This record gives sequence, structure tokens and C-alpha cells, in this order.
Amino acid sequence: MQTNALFLILAAVITGAVVPFQAGANAFLGRTLGHPLWGTVVSLCVSFACILPVLALAKVEAPTLSTLAQAPRWVWIGGVVGVAYITGALMLAPKLGAAGFIMAAIAGQMLASIIIDHWGLVGLPRKPVALSRLAGLGLIFLGLIVMQLPGLGVKPHAGS
Repeated sequence: MQTNALFLILAAVITGAVVPFQAGANAFLGRTLGHPLWGTVVSLCVSFACILPVLALAKVEAPTLSTLAQAPRWVWIGGVVGVAYITGALMLAPKLGAAGFIMAAIAGQMLASIIIDHWGLVGLPRKPVALSRLAGLGLIFLGLIVMQLPGLGVKPHAGS
């Protein structure tokens, strides 16, 4: 494996490692504000407030509206999906726990990712489904089931 690929994978792992903290903090925020949707609103406002100084420091030029008008209509799903994910995390992480929620979310992400890759959706290159990728997806779902056995009502076997 190339050093660059290893660095990218490590960066993705670190990026993913912060998500359970976001889920827990946002869930607490939603409870504190009295409703998960208020937690979503505040979380997204904080995100907006955090990105503005980064844009300014990086001296990123504002996009032109004509460029945005030419983009395919599906580009707007990013914001909608962000709201769905944050709200889902706010409501589900307290019930499933951090590991349970994240494992289920990853299983869903991987299933959708294989579909996206296979057909080259949302502007990504096509990467046809291979048996190895399906096997990896199966292992993720198996891991999800194993992690959720107590929540599914399966009692651990007491040793004799």
C-alpha cells in the first residue's frame, strides 16, 4: 500500500472517530433544549459559524450563483442528508448507545456506498460490485448483529 493511501485511510479513520462524540454531544444538546430538532438547528448553526473563519483564513473566493444554477439538482441532498443524520443521531444514539448507533450507521453507509459505487451515482466514478466488497459488507452487517444481540433480546449464555 502506498504511503499516500495509508495517510488517507488514517485521516478517514480519525475523521470517523470524532463522529460518536458528535452524536453524544448533539443528543445531550437536544435534551437540554427540549427537542432533538432544536439540537439539530443549534448544531448546524455552530457548524456554519465554525466554517466561516476557515473560509476567510483560506481566502476562498465565493462561488458564483450562475455556477450553482448549472449544477444538477441532486447536489442539494447534502444539506438534507446532514439534517437527517444529525437528527437521527440525536434520537437514536441515546437509545442504542454510541457503539450501537455508529455500527448501524456504518452498516447503512456501506450498503449505500456499494450501491453508489456500482452505478457511479452522485458524481462519483463507477466501481462495480465485487465479491470481496460484498463479503466485507456482509461482515459489517454480521458485526452489527453481534453488537446488538443484547438489544435484540438475546441473552448471553452463562458458562457452566
